[in-house]
Amino acid sequence: METLTLLMTGFAVAGTPMNLALAAVGAVLGTMVGVLPGLGPVNAVAMLVPVVFALGLPPESSMILMAAIYIGSEYGGRISAILINVPGEASAVMTALEGYPLSRQGLAGVALSLSAWTSFLGSVLATVGIVLAAPVLSRWALAFGPVEYVALMIFAFACLTGLLSDQPIKALLATGIGLALSTIGIDANSGVMRYTFDMPNLIDGLAFSTLVIGLFAISELLILLQSHRDGVSVKIERMGRNLFNFKEMRFTLPAALRGAGIGFFIGLLPGAGGTVASALAYSTERKITERNDPEGSRFGKGDLRGLATVEAANNSASNSNFIPMLTLGIPSSGTTAIMLGVLTLYNLTPGPMLFTSQPELVWGLIASLFIGNVMLLAMNIPLVGVFARMLSVPAWVLVPFIVVVSAVGVYSGKSASFDLILMVVVGAAAYWLRRMQVPMAPLILGFVLGGILETNLRRALSLSAGEMQILWSSPIAIALWLAAAGILLLPRLLRRVLPPEARLSDD
Repeated sequence: METLTLLMTGFAVAGTPMNLALAAVGAVLGTMVGVLPGLGPVNAVAMLVPVVFALGLPPESSMILMAAIYIGSEYGGRISAILINVPGEASAVMTALEGYPLSRQGLAGVALSLSAWTSFLGSVLATVGIVLAAPVLSRWALAFGPVEYVALMIFAFACLTGLLSDQPIKALLATGIGLALSTIGIDANSGVMRYTFDMPNLIDGLAFSTLVIGLFAISELLILLQSHRDGVSVKIERMGRNLFNFKEMRFTLPAALRGAGIGFFIGLLPGAGGTVASALAYSTERKITERNDPEGSRFGKGDLRGLATVEAANNSASNSNFIPMLTLGIPSSGTTAIMLGVLTLYNLTPGPMLFTSQPELVWGLIASLFIGNVMLLAMNIPLVGVFARMLSVPAWVLVPFIVVVSAVGVYSGKSASFDLILMVVVGAAAYWLRRMQVPMAPLILGFVLGGILETNLRRALSLSAGEMQILWSSPIAIALWLAAAGILLLPRLLRRVLPPEARLSDD
């Protein structure tokens, strides 16, 4: 009852005209940030820090604005991923696997509206989880040390082989390339420059925006040019309806609920977030579908269940990121780290005492998550038709336009022409890899998660003076190692043991 009373107090704070206006502005800005590769919520929130102080906003209003941008970017990242196969955010990489094939089949409107609905569902369920169980779950998250994080990353990489179960070797090759790229730059521990080839522009490593635009946008443009040269036209089916129907909602609901659950618990872990959550949710849903409905599985070719589980997972994770931030003062992402910094500028100490010392701020922020998600759903559903009509623009006009806009985003990061050259080089390499049927999703996920793996592996080994046994010294780590081994080995054992007619199809 006390929790409900506090939540009502939060709605009173978030429901003031100024805070509602800030939530609406944040939702719009967040969606725009999510659509454009290279920006990201971290940059948008960082640029707003001096603005909120210049405007003299109270701390709860500042938090509401920044939180709306954060969750709005998760909604926006799916739009470019579905329409043009260019993820706006790292967490939207998995969305492109099913969303883009659906758009090529004339179902862009259905994909956009369904993804908006499942994003809303995952966000709301995660926010309910924050209300009900934040203190308990924050203590569970503290059980994850560097040893458990290493095992979690290995488990995530094992799940990546499930993305393309008919090409596990190529998926592992792509993951290895991504891990290798993540090591470029100055070593945080020793200060040694790694694989920079004496180029100052590589000291900070590869920027995510440069890599993702090269891998997806530039390579897509080169494939389009190759198709025109070969006389092969890229056909997009006639646009159908803009909204999903009740049958499709009921069909994808179990997948969305599973994705929301996975995303909620992954979002509690600092550094994991929507990228890990979407990868685990996608691979889990694919395995479940292939086991229960092998004939109806269309994963990789436009399966609504894959799209639904991914969007529910990454939005659920982005909302549950606030639990360790509010209860422990531990940021779960770059965006929440900036928000914690803003709280300290207001002379507020993040942590358990924040719930008692500043209940209006905490519960106002939680209530604003409900309000912001309703605003985002109300904004995204009516605009589905507008977004979907982008596909009526000829590909030879649309793709170069996206490349130009993306290039501006890349250049604005460091204002260095080197990044533009690197973007083209990465795009040419990605074109060759895609011609060889090497998937791009495991590559970009290997790049994103590689830094987390390396950092925690070093911490774990430093705790044990280099003894490898520490990596399987905790029950959580052992369970994750066994699960990873099961994912890698079980399908191959089943192929040896089961008769051909009893085996699951990988297609």
